Amino acid sequence: MDTHLAALPDLPVRDVVPEVLDGLRDTGCAVLVAPPGTGKTTLVPLALAGDYEGRIVVAEPRRVAARAAARRMASLLGERVGQTVGYSVRGDREVSDATRIEVVTSGLLVRRLQADPDLPGVAAVVLDECHERHLDADLLLALLLDVRGGLRDDLRLLATSATVAADRLASLLGDASPAPIVTARTPLFDVESRHVAPARGERVAACVGRAVRTALAESDGDVLAFLPGVGEIAAVSDLLGDLSGVDVRVLHGGLTGSEQDAVLREGQRRRVVLATAIAESSVTVPGVRAVVDSGRARVPHVDHRRGLSGLTTVQVSAAVAEQRAGRAARQGPGLVLRCWPEHEHGTLPAYPEPEIAIADLTSLALELACWGTPDGNGLSWWDPPPRGPLDAGVRVLTTLGALDDGGKVTERGRAMARVGLHPRLARALLDGARHTGRRCAAEVVALLDTVGAGTATDVDTALSALRRGNAAGARRWRDDVARLERTASKDQGSGTPDPAHVIALAHPERLARRRAPGTRVYLMANGTAAELPHDGVLADAEWLAIAEATREPGRKHAVIRLAAPADVDLATEAAAALRRTDDEITWADGDVRARHRDWLGATELDQRPLANPDPAAIRSAVLDGLRAEGTELLHWTREATDLRDRLAFLHRALGEPWPAMDDANLLARADEWLEPELSTSRSRADLGKLNAGDLLRRLVPWQHAARLDDLAPERIEVPTGSRIRVDYSGGDPVLPVRLQETFGWPHTPVIADGAVPVVLHLLSPAGRPCAVTTDLASFWRNGYPQVRAELRGRYPKHSWPEDPLTAEPTTRTNRRR
Repeated sequence: MDTHLAALPDLPVRDVVPEVLDGLRDTGCAVLVAPPGTGKTTLVPLALAGDYEGRIVVAEPRRVAARAAARRMASLLGERVGQTVGYSVRGDREVSDATRIEVVTSGLLVRRLQADPDLPGVAAVVLDECHERHLDADLLLALLLDVRGGLRDDLRLLATSATVAADRLASLLGDASPAPIVTARTPLFDVESRHVAPARGERVAACVGRAVRTALAESDGDVLAFLPGVGEIAAVSDLLGDLSGVDVRVLHGGLTGSEQDAVLREGQRRRVVLATAIAESSVTVPGVRAVVDSGRARVPHVDHRRGLSGLTTVQVSAAVAEQRAGRAARQGPGLVLRCWPEHEHGTLPAYPEPEIAIADLTSLALELACWGTPDGNGLSWWDPPPRGPLDAGVRVLTTLGALDDGGKVTERGRAMARVGLHPRLARALLDGARHTGRRCAAEVVALLDTVGAGTATDVDTALSALRRGNAAGARRWRDDVARLERTASKDQGSGTPDPAHVIALAHPERLARRRAPGTRVYLMANGTAAELPHDGVLADAEWLAIAEATREPGRKHAVIRLAAPADVDLATEAAAALRRTDDEITWADGDVRARHRDWLGATELDQRPLANPDPAAIRSAVLDGLRAEGTELLHWTREATDLRDRLAFLHRALGEPWPAMDDANLLARADEWLEPELSTSRSRADLGKLNAGDLLRRLVPWQHAARLDDLAPERIEVPTGSRIRVDYSGGDPVLPVRLQETFGWPHTPVIADGAVPVVLHLLSPAGRPCAVTTDLASFWRNGYPQVRAELRGRYPKHSWPEDPLTAEPTTRTNRRR
């Protein structure tokens, strides 16, 4: 192919093409930094084709960009697509033997590398729009660098970008030194930028709709509005339904290829194009003179703890906002209306977060396993995959049978990788075709893989609407079904169509059982609770196969967005890897509960009494009950409680061999005092029959048992001859005794081999403490006169002698005063 630069359009990148070609000849790699509209996607590949003999492969992040780039290059050559310039995307291919330049998606090129890392016949690869940092593009870059470092040192690599940290990219591409960086400048027209902040309580769609009307009134040409997703696009489209003389068009990934291509052709009337991030780069929407930016974008997000993944709405970065604004300055002075307050613009993050840092890495884990580097070590990464999410992806792949227990890819895993879908969906398609028939598997997988394809919560209802629908999403879905049927043709089975089975193959951990009768809350096998948003055809199902569930602010449970009714037989068949059983012997509600339990992940399938429970496990459960509810489960008589208090006192006063009496220490020595009775107990009732006092004495060494009453007497005799019980419950030994019974008692009694004085609670005739002392002699001298003065008038019938040490102790009143 002989392509002369002079014959190509006079676009800004043309001036730097020689520099790009020189850089590739000298080092084999180069980085081209050029804003949108400079011609980097179209002119550079044409120039490369004129400089090299082999095929030039251009990798684009999106299908719409790949088709648009191929058509633009073909038109520059005056040919139709499929001749010198062709494209290959999932489900659509236009190439021939004459094709020299092939535009592909990043994911498709990864597939080719896995099949043949040599890339035979390919002279150079152009990695377009690297700044978008899609997961497939980051992986493709790492694999191509690996190939160039080994099998194909002659392979030329050119990375192009509109806004990027070029130094980092150049270091990755270069060997001993960074690859050359070539920058193309473009003289953009002036752009007036204003902020149209939402009013209080105004939704994003309403603010964008208001801004679009302002842009139509204040500018010429078409208006391009950026919105985060299909739902917002539909809402704004409804708000603009009364526009006169203006065509409202939409552009998003859910359209068919022909519908996307039609939007990229300039219309005969003025247009408003409502687009997702698909229009930020890679493609050019002609005729645009005004941009309305919602300031929001949808990015993949995964909640590894709850096992939920999906898309989340985030604020755009400053780089993305600038790139969106540049779309208004391509053909003349432009207008940009930004739907956020001006003071928030300075707080925008500089660049978008790379997808590898936030996305589900299950697909990446499978690709790395197929490449022979399961952990990704040894590859040159822009940002290496985070270990936690990558390990989570490995666990999913092991559950799906794509990896063996050692982390190596299985033949099943390689087959799943060749399908080109997320491994979950690939497994659902291949296995589902055998179990439910090829058509059913293809329909359900296409539904799960198509953004915005359906709105119903029930899968059957969603499929019925798609089969008869004529909207863009329905047509795209039917195209995908036909392609997936062809992919699964070798796995045709004769099973009964069952959408739930296909969903369960993709998401076995989302098989869910109703938590309780009458509730809409289900517990998934991964342990996450999810709730049906409303009553409907699914409300009576005991089991659900949940295809999609989302976490929403302010809601206790995840919300089920798409599911199909299932049953226990399907659950145990489709999620056999999650099946487990255990024998559970626990203490519950005052009894040992011994049962055999059957689980599907965190969801219980069945339980039944355990026929022959392990005696050691039962004993352990009884001990757990004692730890939880305390040794009070035993039978504690007054004497047993007193004994425990006396032994506890001796442990505090004298230490060993007297045992500690707290529950923790008692249960730690259960073998010494609770056996053999403990091993024959099964319930609170059994424990309640055990006399704690008799058992406690086992803890006292026999040679010391005889001294118990001497060291910690149960009762102490007072001068009247009464034997009064000592109270050890408060820690110190307390002897409550009427004051008149202690007359003539010169000193406080001591116990524990004379180490501890007894605390005397001297009681009034009414039984109330009138004095507390551990020094009786001092009390007689100093305290008694005051007590006598206060109480003799109140209790005149009782004896209140002036000299209590010579008075006769008594238990009676003195009637002979």
